[in-house]
Amino acid sequence: MVDSGNFITEKKNVSRAAGIVGFFTLMSRILGLVRDMVLARYFGSGMAADAFFVAFRIPNLLRRLFAEGSLTISFIPVFTEYLSQKTKDDAVQLARVVITLLSLILVIVTLLGVFLSPWIVRIQAFGFGGSGIKYDLTVLLTRITFPYIFFISLVALFMGILNSLRHFAAPAAAPIFLNIGIILSAAWISPHCSQPIVGVAIGVIIGGVTQLCLQLPWLLKKGISLMPLWMPSHPAVKRIGFLMLPAIFGSAIYQFNQFIGTLLASFLAEGSVSWLYYADRLVQFPLGVFAIAISTAALPSLSQQAAEKELGDFRSTLEHALKLVFFITIPYIGNYIVIRVFIC
Repeated sequence: MVDSGNFITEKKNVSRAAGIVGFFTLMSRILGLVRDMVLARYFGSGMAADAFFVAFRIPNLLRRLFAEGSLTISFIPVFTEYLSQKTKDDAVQLARVVITLLSLILVIVTLLGVFLSPWIVRIQAFGFGGSGIKYDLTVLLTRITFPYIFFISLVALFMGILNSLRHFAAPAAAPIFLNIGIILSAAWISPHCSQPIVGVAIGVIIGGVTQLCLQLPWLLKKGISLMPLWMPSHPAVKRIGFLMLPAIFGSAIYQFNQFIGTLLASFLAEGSVSWLYYADRLVQFPLGVFAIAISTAALPSLSQQAAEKELGDFRSTLEHALKLVFFITIPYIGNYIVIRVFIC
C-alpha cells in the first residue's frame, strides 16, 4: 500500500531536484555549445581538432564507463542504505574508505594511461597510423588529458555522496567549469603554445581541477572527512564492486559503439572524427539536460525506498520519473528528425 503523503512529498523532492540538476545541466550544455563553437572557430575540423577529439575521448570513455557510468550508481544505493539503516559515522567511514581506495586506483590508472598512450592511440584511432605528425600530436594530447580521469572520477564519487545527502546544485554545476576552462584556455593559453591545440588540452586539466575543488567545501559542510582510511576489506566495498559489474556491462555497450564510431572515422577523410563529435554533441543535449537530470534526482529517493523496503513508494517514484523522461524526450526525437537539416 502506497502512503500518498510520503509519495507526494517524494514526488515533489524528485521534481525539485530534477529542476535544479536540469537548470545547471542546461547552463553547462549552453556553455558546451559555446565551447564547441570556439573550437570550431579556432581549429575547424582539421588535423589538430581530430587529434584532440580522439585524445579527449579516451579519458572521457573511461569516465563514462567506470565513474559516472557505474561507480556513482553503484555507490549511491549502498551509501544511502548506510545513511538510513546505520549511523552517520558509519556512512562517513564508508565514504572515506571508498575515496581512499578509488584515489589509489586512479593514480595507478593515470600513470599507466600516460605511459601507454602510444598504444592506446593506435587502438582507438588505428587509421591515424603508428607514426607521423597526426599520430604524434594525438599521443601528446592524450598524455596531457589523461589525468583528467583522476579528477573527474573523484568528482563523480563526490557527486554520489552529495546527491545521497540531497545536495544537487554543486555536482550539477561542476561540468560548467570544464567548459569554461577549455574556452578560456583556447583564447588565452593556445596562442602561446607551439601547437595551439595543446592549450585546449591544458584547459581540460584546469577544468577537471576546478570541478573537483567546487565539491570540496560542500563535502566538508556535510561532515564528510577527506582523511584517508585504508580498509579494503570493508564489506560495503565488495557490495559496491558487485553492483558495478552489471552497470559496467550496460554502459560498455554504448561506449563500445562510441569506440567503433571513432575507430571507423579515423580511416575516413580528415575532419571525419570532428564531424562525428559535433553530431554526437547535438544528440547528447536533450539527454543530458532532461533524462540524466531526472535519473540523477530520482536515484537517491529510489535507493532510500529500496533500503527501507517501501516497494509501493519505490514503484510510484519510478513511474513518476519515467513519465517525466518520456514527456520531455519523445517530442525531442521528432523535433530533431524534422529540423536536422537546419541545425547542421
